[in-house]
Amino acid sequence: MKDLFERILENKGPLGKWASVAEGYFVFPKLEGPISNRMKFNGKEVITWSVNDYLGLANQPEIREVDAAAAAEFGSAYPMGARMMSGHTELHEQLERELAEFVEKEAAYVLNFGYQGILSTIDTLVSKNDVIVYDVDAHACIIDGVRLHPGKRFTYKHNDIESLEKNLERATKVAEQTGGGILVISEGVFGMRGEQGRLKEIVALKEKFQFRFLVDDAHGFGTLGERGAGAGEEQDVQADIDVYFATFAKSMASTGAFIAADKEIIDFLKYNMRSQMFAKSLQSVLVAGALKRLDMLRSRPEFKAKLWENVNALQNGLKDRGFDIGTTQSCVTPVYLKGSIPEAMVLVKDLRENHGIFCSIVVYPVIPKGLILLRLIPTASHNLEDVAITLDAFSAIREKLEKGIYKRMSAAITAS
Repeated sequence: MKDLFERILENKGPLGKWASVAEGYFVFPKLEGPISNRMKFNGKEVITWSVNDYLGLANQPEIREVDAAAAAEFGSAYPMGARMMSGHTELHEQLERELAEFVEKEAAYVLNFGYQGILSTIDTLVSKNDVIVYDVDAHACIIDGVRLHPGKRFTYKHNDIESLEKNLERATKVAEQTGGGILVISEGVFGMRGEQGRLKEIVALKEKFQFRFLVDDAHGFGTLGERGAGAGEEQDVQADIDVYFATFAKSMASTGAFIAADKEIIDFLKYNMRSQMFAKSLQSVLVAGALKRLDMLRSRPEFKAKLWENVNALQNGLKDRGFDIGTTQSCVTPVYLKGSIPEAMVLVKDLRENHGIFCSIVVYPVIPKGLILLRLIPTASHNLEDVAITLDAFSAIREKLEKGIYKRMSAAITAS
C-alpha cells in the first residue's frame, strides 16, 4: 500500500513536470491592465491575442456603468442561497426570457458557470439506460460530464459523419436492449481547431436514427449567425438543436452560462440539476450585467462586423504568408508549427519579450507530440495595425524555428 500523495509526488503529469520552469510565465501568466487589445505582461505592453472578449464588450463604457450601478445596488452577495430556496429574482427570470427568445427556444435556464453548467446538464439529461455519442475532440467539460454517465458511451471521429453514423448504429442496438435513449453531443465551434461542428449533417441523421442533440456553442454564441445567435443560426438548424448551451465567458465578457430548450426540458433541468439546486445563485450584479451585454450583442451589430474584419485580416494574412491555420471556420485562429515543448517555450518568450505579442501556447498532451499550436483570438478591440505587427512577428519566429535557433537555445531547458 502507498501513501496517497506518493504517486502525485513521483509523477506530476505531462504538464506539471514543467512547472519549475514554466509557472508564472508560460502557464499561470499575469496579464494586467484593462481588458483590451493591448495589456501589460511582465512589465511590458503586449498585443493580446489570448482574451476571449470577442465583441470587445468588457470595457465598453455603457457596460462598465451598468456593472458599477449593479454593484452599488446589490453588492457581491445578493441574492443569498440557491435559486430553489432563496436565491431567485426577477432579474434571473428576465434574463432567461430574453435569452430564450434570442436563441429561438421556448425557455432558458441561467447557470452559474460554463464548465460546471455543461457538465451537470449532461449528467442530468441521461440515465444509466441511455447512450451518449460525442465528438472525440469535445472540450474537457463535455468529457467530464460524460465520465459521470454510468451507462454506455461512444466517441465518433472528429467531425466525421460516417463515423458518427456507425456509432449511432452501435448506440441504437444498446438502447434497444436497455430501453433507453440516445444523446448526441457536438460543439458549435471547437475551441482549439476553430472548426464548426457539422451540425447540419448531424441533424440530417435524425431521419435515420432516433436521438436528441445537445450543442455546446461557447465560441459560436455572439460571433456566428446573422444576428449573432450562434452556430445553429449560421447553419440554419437552430430549431433542430434539442438542447442549446452557451457561456457568458466569451462574447458576453462575464461569468455564467445558460441552457435553452423546450419548456418541459428546462423545467426538468431546473428541478434536477444538482449543481444548481445545491449551489448559490448567480449574483444579481452579474445577472444585471449579462442583461446589458445581451442587449448590446443584439442591438450593436457593428461589434461583430469589426470582429470579423479583424478575423479575416489576420487569417488571410497568415495564409498568404504560408502559415498552417488548419481548417478553422470561426474566429479561433490556430497556427501550427513543428517543434518540441522546450522549443515552444523559447519561441513564446521571444514573441512576448522581443515582439510584444502575447498568445496562448498549446503543446502535448493537448495536441500530438512534435507540434506547437499558437492560438490567437481576434476581437473587436483589435485593429489592422495589431494584425500587421503580429504577421511580421510570426514570420520572424518561424524563420528562427526552421533554422534551429530555438532548438539550440532550448538545450538549457532540456538539461534542467
